[in-house]
Amino acid sequence: MDFQLTDSQRALQETARKYAREVVRPKSAHYDETAEFPKDLIAIAHELGLINMAIPQECGGLGLSHLDQVIACEELSWGDASVATTIVANDLANLPIILAGTPEQKQRLLGHFGERLKFASFCLTEPGAGSDVAGMSTTARREGDHYVLNGSKCFITNGGYAEQFTVFATVDKAKKHKGVTCFVVEGRPQGLSVGKKENKMGQRASNTVTLNFDEVRVPVANRIGEEGQGFAIAMETLDNSRPLTAMFSVGIARAALEHSLEYSAQRQTFGKAIREHQGVQFLLADMAMSIQAARLLTYQSAWLLDEGQKNTLVSSYAKCFAADMAMKVTTDAVQVYGGYGYMKDYPVEKLMRDAKLIQIYEGTSQVQRMVIAKELFR
Repeated sequence: MDFQLTDSQRALQETARKYAREVVRPKSAHYDETAEFPKDLIAIAHELGLINMAIPQECGGLGLSHLDQVIACEELSWGDASVATTIVANDLANLPIILAGTPEQKQRLLGHFGERLKFASFCLTEPGAGSDVAGMSTTARREGDHYVLNGSKCFITNGGYAEQFTVFATVDKAKKHKGVTCFVVEGRPQGLSVGKKENKMGQRASNTVTLNFDEVRVPVANRIGEEGQGFAIAMETLDNSRPLTAMFSVGIARAALEHSLEYSAQRQTFGKAIREHQGVQFLLADMAMSIQAARLLTYQSAWLLDEGQKNTLVSSYAKCFAADMAMKVTTDAVQVYGGYGYMKDYPVEKLMRDAKLIQIYEGTSQVQRMVIAKELFR
């Protein structure tokens, strides 16, 4: 084991930290209030090489290791979770191609992301099939050299701005998970429409919409893997993405701790700074311990992938523990601030709202516990 970051990792960390501190944070409150899409901030991330981190270098991406990616994600989410989610949504959408695409598909479908700022969406969740992926209703009907997609996807990040969509649909509902197949929809073909834009509690600046597919034609050449392999591709994708979302929790919680430390040194009660009161000290100490534990667990889940090992169990450990940790830490940060913590004039209420979503998306904390139990039973 080696707990030291390499020189290149430290440089990446500093680049992401500077971007988060100088570019993102000054505008974070504005984008949270307005729920506008922060395209100008993402454009700067693209210039700095902080987007498309998972795309291989031979396809024009950064080709960062999984550990490198989580190091960057901590800093991005420390700056603003909405921005981090928007950035990493590209990698989530492209991971099925990276993991299961042919060499030709990788070059054709990934190569242009390095040329200009371009958004992609991962389209798995449906109104009636969130955690129950096998229960999806979106269908794919084979017609010669094309498939025809019909159905709806909800809670799709970047969906209103994306130019490429990785869509999971079933070729046979009766086969349940064995019928799920993965496709890449390029551009905005006829029949693809954007529905409701969600007005969210937290991570408000990330674009979240419903997508409707009405007789959308997709070339067979854009099918990733074989028919029926989509469920396995989706699960492997989520194994790869869980360390990233786990690290979002660490970044959010770290921000909450830092704000709490600063405020507790300034706020006076009973003739002394509140950090001198043991009750507040215990809150701060528990925050710091929990954040460090989540960070190390997330590092391990990413390291396993870099070592070519299966990380399903540890990535679920990390995602579940870190998400629940961030919710508690941010709630405690509001408590440290007292009444002021509940007000939008101060930063911690936003962090609490942002943290809540991580207990829900890419597998709820309850689903993570189901995955953990299943892996233990093996």
